[in-house]
Amino acid sequence: MAETTAGPAPAPKKDRTHYLYIAVIAAVVLGILVGLIAPSFAVELKPIGTAFVNLIKMMIQPIIFCTLVIGVGSVASAAKVGRVGGLALLYFIVMSTVALGIGVVVGNLIDPGSGLQLDPESSQAGQDAAAEGHASTTDFLLGIIPTSLLSALTSGEVLQTLLVALLIGFALQRMGPAGAPILNVIVWAQKLIFRVLAMIMWVAPIGAFGAIAGVVGETGLDALKSLAVIMVAFYITCALFVFVVLGVLLKLATGVSLFKLLRYLAREFLLILSTSSSESALPRLIAKMEHAGVEQATVGVVVPTGYSFNLDGTAIYLTMASIFIADAMGDPLSIGEQIGLLLFMMIASKGAAGVTGAGLATLAGGLQSHRPELVDGVGLIVGIDRFMSEARALTNFAGNSVATVLVGHWTKTMDRGQLDRVLAGQDPFDETTMVDDHAATPPPAAEGEKTTV
Repeated sequence: MAETTAGPAPAPKKDRTHYLYIAVIAAVVLGILVGLIAPSFAVELKPIGTAFVNLIKMMIQPIIFCTLVIGVGSVASAAKVGRVGGLALLYFIVMSTVALGIGVVVGNLIDPGSGLQLDPESSQAGQDAAAEGHASTTDFLLGIIPTSLLSALTSGEVLQTLLVALLIGFALQRMGPAGAPILNVIVWAQKLIFRVLAMIMWVAPIGAFGAIAGVVGETGLDALKSLAVIMVAFYITCALFVFVVLGVLLKLATGVSLFKLLRYLAREFLLILSTSSSESALPRLIAKMEHAGVEQATVGVVVPTGYSFNLDGTAIYLTMASIFIADAMGDPLSIGEQIGLLLFMMIASKGAAGVTGAGLATLAGGLQSHRPELVDGVGLIVGIDRFMSEARALTNFAGNSVATVLVGHWTKTMDRGQLDRVLAGQDPFDETTMVDDHAATPPPAAEGEKTTV
């Protein structure tokens, strides 16, 4: 008979990272005040926000590579990964179409662009944006292939990393036991990369302050007042899409509450709001979805692919902005023109996914191709695009979070018990390592623990 006696359990390590996110909120408020009080000085702070986002972006490709290689290399069947990817793409197409439809309905109901006037400065801004956003589908497809195997980790193109990681993951899968040592090295590399990311997050308040101050100082309140209708309508439409469409779908399909999922990802939403970039939260979304019980292979396929193909917020933006510009220019689009133009933009947006201000560039490029006489009108919304970019980023992030849970549920690659524990707060995410070890080997016995037989 076995008898176990143990000394006092070690005190759990106190999580002090909540102070970090309180600091981020304070930094956002301070940034807004500085932007309003000293706009010229605030604009000079913008590079601070850009630097922080760039620090996060440099971690994205290594994290995607490690996650996907470990996930694919560890599963027994390549067909399983194929099912996950196929179902994810089908879901992305359907939800993007739904988002387009919602944007068309709301845009035609509120008629937001009537009564606005276009000045020469706005006209030139529209032409400049069109030059950035004019990309072909062929360029996009060729851009998926990196110039070398290693450049896929440094190119800044997520889909290139996805392609190489899938190839290496499948190769390790074919190697069987011989590939185990390589897989172990990548596992430890992933732990190291997440540690570095956790260190970078401690400068988030500084980055948030610079980003918000720069935006407010650059735009001021005048642009917000004159274009408040389209901006408010866009925010309301995005909220309806997230809480009604995604919330109902998630509840009916899995029984999971959207509010619990969003609460679990609250820090990521705050990070996106303060930096206006959904990419800043991509590495953390990967780590948190794994911790919530979704298999690595599923997370590794769905999240990076969703960041290029599941752009629900961008779809709503492109729809409403196109209708807004056409109305403001006195040349409204017919329903047929709206559908044709927007389907083209959804394809074009995949090529501009890695470009700063991709939504504005894609809008201008699409108008240049289909209705060039409307391109000048893009300048009307340049002033508020950064604020609309935040809603786009938040909606895209929410869509990809829900998609990961749904695909994991449908493909049976999610531990539902673990998800329920995590969303109930019973298994908190480890902010210090950002690595999910809940399924790893048991930790060593605590000091003072004694086992006798």
